[in-house]
Amino acid sequence: MTTRAPLLVVGDALLDRDIEGRAERLAPDAPVPVVGRPERTARPGGAALAACLAAADGRDVTLVTALGEDPASRTVRDMLRDRVRLVEIPIRGRLACKTRIMADERPLLRLDDGDGRAGPATDEAEEAVSGAGAVLVADYGRGTADSLRTVLSRSAGHVPLVWDPHPSGRPPVAGVRLATPAYAEARHFAGPEPGKEDRSREAPGNRPRDAALCEKLRVADGDARLLLGRWEAASVAVTLGADGVLLSQGGPPLLVPAPWRARGDCCGAGDRFAATAAGRLADGELTELAVREAVEAAARFVTDGGAHAALDVLPAGDGGPDPARGAHALAHRVRENKGTVVAAGGCFDLIHAGHVELLQAARAVGDCLIVCVNSDESVRRRKGPGRPVVPVADRVRVLRALDCVDAVAVFDEDTPERLLGELRPHVWAKGGDYALAELPEAALLENWGGQVVLLPYLDGRSSSRLVERAARGSAAPGRPAADTPRR
Repeated sequence: MTTRAPLLVVGDALLDRDIEGRAERLAPDAPVPVVGRPERTARPGGAALAACLAAADGRDVTLVTALGEDPASRTVRDMLRDRVRLVEIPIRGRLACKTRIMADERPLLRLDDGDGRAGPATDEAEEAVSGAGAVLVADYGRGTADSLRTVLSRSAGHVPLVWDPHPSGRPPVAGVRLATPAYAEARHFAGPEPGKEDRSREAPGNRPRDAALCEKLRVADGDARLLLGRWEAASVAVTLGADGVLLSQGGPPLLVPAPWRARGDCCGAGDRFAATAAGRLADGELTELAVREAVEAAARFVTDGGAHAALDVLPAGDGGPDPARGAHALAHRVRENKGTVVAAGGCFDLIHAGHVELLQAARAVGDCLIVCVNSDESVRRRKGPGRPVVPVADRVRVLRALDCVDAVAVFDEDTPERLLGELRPHVWAKGGDYALAELPEAALLENWGGQVVLLPYLDGRSSSRLVERAARGSAAPGRPAADTPRR
């Protein structure tokens, strides 16, 4: 099991609610959409969401936040139970609650309620900050960070401190290891350039995308450099949404592009980025590598279904989140939208061109592709004690980097039948080197009207053959024998 350092999260908890349904007509009395068949959900928001995401990574997390006895506070307190250790400071007023009304996964309206602000810090809260080995401040402008500002200033010089600022809050304390403003937040804190018009917010259709991106990067670089000095920060990472993150540490900026154009609900992606970066810094990682991992985690967070899917994740055996949860959410979402769910499976040890061709063909069949991957234990039972060559965490990471793969789920059994019964794909795709009679999944898919299909594959490609060739020390690119076509 990977050991992950504990993390202290300081900031303002919120209650996030969604009312989501289908909008298929306009109201007869006004030109507004009618949201039918609404489903109501709630989740921790703000610093509480960041703390839960860090805990889902397998960390011991302590959250210092302001809560009271109002209904929203009680709801958040219940949600946090068994997820994080909670250190409360008093709140004046009612906890902030944000309600989104959504149709077809798109927000139509947001209602904000609750004007509560944090009261003075308690001795327990100050002791928690003083004794922390790493701190994430998720400042949503509701006063929690302000009440602990003095002790946070003392900690900044001794431990990794990541500060995620908010326009309604104060700037970070001096000496933070990493500040993570979004582009608009960096603009707010830096202010516009004297005598220059900021055109980087113009709609993409007004200018070529490359010109708009160049302008956006130029502005972000200037803001980050200014904020580095103004905040006395070691580094500033300006998040750019789908364009990735610009990291400034005083020299030329480092652009970390998003690994793919994530499609989905991006609410909470900034918290996912900050929680991952803070956690990796707590583990002793370099800032550049922590930011790279955080960018990938944020993209995966959006792709896998956002906060609702992520908060269903529990620590898995390797100390990380179970990627199957995001796959379940994706399959449900695609079915709800009348799309076709395609699944493919295998060990995918030493991924080669045959795997890529199979997965690209499978993705072309439907509206999403979920890859079911054998766990390390499952591969070992099937292939022998020397396998897998590549551990499951790395196999999953490589698969997720493929544009044709929308989600990955890991199973421990010898066959993926249990997982398929949960995902219920419309199509189960296998390489053409398999005979239909060899697939026990065929009868299973018939239970819900699914279909097994065989797809073309590149003849002669085989992970086992690659392992054998490497063991012999032969790197010759010649065509391997066709007697071991299995993957």
